[in-house]
Amino acid sequence: MASTGAAAVALGLCVLAAPEIIVGTIIVLGVVVVAAAFHDALEAHELRHRYAEEAGDTSGTTQTLGAAEGNRKPGRDPSEQGAQPPVPPLPVGRSRHPHCEPVPVPRASKDVAHNACADSFPPNRYPGMDVSVNGIRFDALQVGARVLWEIKTHRFDTYNGFIQEQELAKELVQLQKELDTANACGYGFIVGVSTPEHRRALLSKDPALEIVVTGFPR
Repeated sequence: MASTGAAAVALGLCVLAAPEIIVGTIIVLGVVVVAAAFHDALEAHELRHRYAEEAGDTSGTTQTLGAAEGNRKPGRDPSEQGAQPPVPPLPVGRSRHPHCEPVPVPRASKDVAHNACADSFPPNRYPGMDVSVNGIRFDALQVGARVLWEIKTHRFDTYNGFIQEQELAKELVQLQKELDTANACGYGFIVGVSTPEHRRALLSKDPALEIVVTGFPR
């Protein structure tokens, strides 16, 4: 009995330390108390193991759900979480057509009287300079108004009939191009001539032109 009891106690300690080594094995011991102790120990171990697994699963699920709820943005569909925010429109410049902005450029004409009239009569916003709009030169941009000017100072009335017709044909091509450019860019367009005769001759060819007599002497 002494040896049997000692063996039983030793086996009991091993089972308590590592109960998994006896899973599926039936051990018959001669002491009912030792068997009962084994049974209780196994049940306690199984309960502890099961509780630990359940606790671990629950805490892991809770943590995952918490993280998901924390990452979700309120008021938005979860399917849109990866979508980029809308890009704001690019700022609009001060002009939709930059080529329509007036650009001062050096005078094309070297005629002193002509240039003096272009600076003083409208008067010119850029004295001593022509104005380029969309690549077309004008003699002046009027101060305080969105009006482009073409200045003519030659004495048209002193020309003979043939020269007058040649001059009118050339001027009308130039003036039509300037008028189209001014209208396309939202400017007014005025032609300044030195004499009433020149004005009448131009209007007889194109009544749509706006022409004023500057009276500027040569």
